[in-house]
Amino acid sequence: MKPGGLLVVTVNGAGAVLQFIYVILFLIFAPKDKKIKTAKLVAILDVGFLGAVIAVTLVFIHGNLRLTFVGILCSALTIGMYASPLSVMRTVIKTKSVEYMPFLLSFFLFLNAGVWSVYSVLVRDIYIGVPNAIGVVLGSAQLIIYSIYKNKSKSTKSTEKMEEEGSARLVKGTIEMRGFGDDHHEGDEANHNNRAAFTKGKSLPKPHVNRQYSLQKIIKTLSLGPYDLYSTWPQDEPDVEMGNIEDHR
Repeated sequence: MKPGGLLVVTVNGAGAVLQFIYVILFLIFAPKDKKIKTAKLVAILDVGFLGAVIAVTLVFIHGNLRLTFVGILCSALTIGMYASPLSVMRTVIKTKSVEYMPFLLSFFLFLNAGVWSVYSVLVRDIYIGVPNAIGVVLGSAQLIIYSIYKNKSKSTKSTEKMEEEGSARLVKGTIEMRGFGDDHHEGDEANHNNRAAFTKGKSLPKPHVNRQYSLQKIIKTLSLGPYDLYSTWPQDEPDVEMGNIEDHR
């Protein structure tokens, strides 16, 4: 409708093709309930609304009024495009996470609005300048919110990661305790068998007293040095053993 608007036609034509591809991909891979809801919105807005605007503009509106009508409508839709990422601001502030606000989307919306604002000043087009100037403000707000909650998102993720690791350790510890309990149960059975064998061993004939005394003396002898052995040896031991000690010294 406006002569000399080749750049506007080019960029918005390419944008219409890309957005059409995005919508088709969403309708293909979306869940069934969302697919039906989105298909209704596509039929009402992308087909019905667009067709109505074209029909009303070409049939019922003429002259400069046509340009004014379409310009105002384009400005409103452009502002809506720049404000669309702000719909998740509440979620970002509530969760203190920028996970739902992609940085590149906010950054390029801000950059796009800034460049088009400069272009609108050069060509003196109010319908391009007003929505893109508002887009600069909205884009700045998005970047500010992102910078505020970016570090908090990392700390939240770190805390969640620590909690997940703690939960994993707790589950692992529980499994190990269960395994330990099973091993302990098996150990109890083994101890019970050992006790039974020990009890059974008590019923065996006891060794002679002299044998027990000799065994204790050998163990004590192995734990002492030569000097200690001689000094602590009972004086009433046979002379043969004393002779052995003297020979050893």
